Amino acid sequence: MDKSKIFPRRVFINDIDSYASENIAKFLSECMVVSLDHVAGEIDAEDDVMLSEDYGKVRAFHVVGTTDRVEEKREHMLEEYLNPDRNELLSKFMSCDVIIYNITQQVEQVEEAHWALSALHDKMEEFPGQKIFILVSTVMTWACSKAVDPDDPELPFTDELFWRRKAHANFKPHIDLEKRVVKLGKSNKALFSTYVVASGLQYGMGEQILHYFFKTSWLGKDQDLTVFGDGNNVVPMIHIRDLASVIQNVIQYPPKPYYLLAVDNSDNTMMRIAKTIACALGRGTIQTKAVEEAFLIDDLSVMEIDSMLVNLRMEAVHVKDLFSINWLCASGLVKNIGRVVEEYRHTRRLLPIRVCVLGPPAVGKSTMSQHISKHFKLHHIKLKETISQAMSQLETAVKNPDPDAENNDAAVETQRLLTSLKESMEQNEGLLDDQLLVKVVKDKLMSNPCKNQGFVLDGFPKTYEQARELFSDEQESDDVSFVAPPKSNRILPECVVYLEASDELLRDRVMNLPEKVIQEHNYEQDHFLGRLSKYRENDAENDTVLQYLDEIDISPLHLEINSNNHKECLPLIQKIYDTIGQPRNYGPSPQEEQEEQREDDGEERARREALEKAEEERRAARWQDWTECLQEAVREEEEMLEAQSVPVREYLKEQLMPTLTQGLIQCCKVRPANPEDYLAEFLLKNNPSNF
Repeated sequence: MDKSKIFPRRVFINDIDSYASENIAKFLSECMVVSLDHVAGEIDAEDDVMLSEDYGKVRAFHVVGTTDRVEEKREHMLEEYLNPDRNELLSKFMSCDVIIYNITQQVEQVEEAHWALSALHDKMEEFPGQKIFILVSTVMTWACSKAVDPDDPELPFTDELFWRRKAHANFKPHIDLEKRVVKLGKSNKALFSTYVVASGLQYGMGEQILHYFFKTSWLGKDQDLTVFGDGNNVVPMIHIRDLASVIQNVIQYPPKPYYLLAVDNSDNTMMRIAKTIACALGRGTIQTKAVEEAFLIDDLSVMEIDSMLVNLRMEAVHVKDLFSINWLCASGLVKNIGRVVEEYRHTRRLLPIRVCVLGPPAVGKSTMSQHISKHFKLHHIKLKETISQAMSQLETAVKNPDPDAENNDAAVETQRLLTSLKESMEQNEGLLDDQLLVKVVKDKLMSNPCKNQGFVLDGFPKTYEQARELFSDEQESDDVSFVAPPKSNRILPECVVYLEASDELLRDRVMNLPEKVIQEHNYEQDHFLGRLSKYRENDAENDTVLQYLDEIDISPLHLEINSNNHKECLPLIQKIYDTIGQPRNYGPSPQEEQEEQREDDGEERARREALEKAEEERRAARWQDWTECLQEAVREEEEMLEAQSVPVREYLKEQLMPTLTQGLIQCCKVRPANPEDYLAEFLLKNNPSNF
């Protein structure tokens, strides 16, 4: 019996942490084949198909591989080897039927693959059965090849012409390894078969080389998606699952050719690829920059930049002729952008969060919405800003029509909508009628930024009719019998926060608002009381927004606001966070972390300076109080001393001074030799107390 027909077969894959190796490993681990308990003779592929309905299926492969970091056990991996030395690694090779080395991402893997190939070839005589070595290389080893026909530049390269390939300067180690794989595989194919699978640029399942374009468009920070160079280069590509399918077929149905191209049927330029991504995830606009500027992008490696600049038309003749592959994206990325975008979102868990915050006027909807949008990095949708942005965008579109448009229907519709908005606002004192208002809001929620990150809808809808018109199409389109990934254009909120407060608290809050805020929100007393009264009347009716939400099985999160103190509302904010769950978007980049740290440092510095200023003011106040107290004590002491000195002064004035005066006069008349003794004696003799 042919051992190649025995399953499961043990497959080794290097560097399972990398994008390509991980996805190849996942794909192979999912492959199933027919299980035959008793096999008499060989069974070819056609027999497998015929018997598949009568026999149970088992896993075709047990996948093992190397890793350089400790993580939770991957379900698709039978065994994982953490940074093994070469002796240990060679012993693992000996227990495997297939050894796959992926060198499309990490340059350092080229040298390890070279060693693995040579070590296995040296041990060939010790193999218990045939082993297959598959090198997953890259079309960059063709990057500098001369055209097949100079007179026909669109004639593609094919597998048969692999001997004419010429590598990009940075990929010469790759082509040297390819040649060695082919050479060593010719020595004894019965024991050691070797294959080179030259892969096009890989896409899908979260992206790797194209991740910069997907991430930039998804974040929507830049108006235009950047293409480096003129973008007219044709880029050979393949979906990573299709590449894995090619490898599976090489293992199960070893072909005679040992060099195979693995590319899809597309001939897309880099410009078209970028434009398609920008339209699917971003604003749809493109700008070109010099190639040198690509090296300033931290998210792009030199290998990725080189790959995106390649210009090759290629056709995978052997893959088409020898295998019956169930292609996932045979026509390429551009024609399958919807599927690829959904894979990108779900693989990277970039799922939108849609929140609606409702409640009476002045209850704090905008403040709460701001907290939610900042925490989850969502778009804060406010009616005034949304209407203003819509008007501005329509005016810009009217003034600068799209030159690529095939007809002017879009321009006419844009002008008509702009006119309708202006007329409605003129007739309704700056407000829009419900139909136009809902359209403007709905268009905003259906925009790529809101579909990508999600949104917080602040204080809208306000009525049952607005809610039904805004959300009904979404609800009616749901088919509960069909299980599929969430549609990217859905705008139905997954969380509705309903804030409530007493009229007394709301009136007190408005009375204590700054005048600027009152003017901004039109909270003048009479107007606010009228709005609040109207809100309560509408809320008492049967047809309310909450009633509509109940009809579509959405249960709002009711929160009671009992205080105007922000700190007392923090538990309510945390309850909202807990209800929504973890953020489902990109975390901050290193630059954003530094900026946030600077902002935090600035806030901390401002807080510290405010505390120091307050402490200084307290010290100054204490010093002032102490000084005043000290002055008062001195004054009181002086008054006391003054009061105590009165008897002494009176005594001196009445008793001592007259006698002293007489003594001094007498001393001046007599002029004694010793005036002090004379005066003292005079005072003793004439002391009034002696009389």
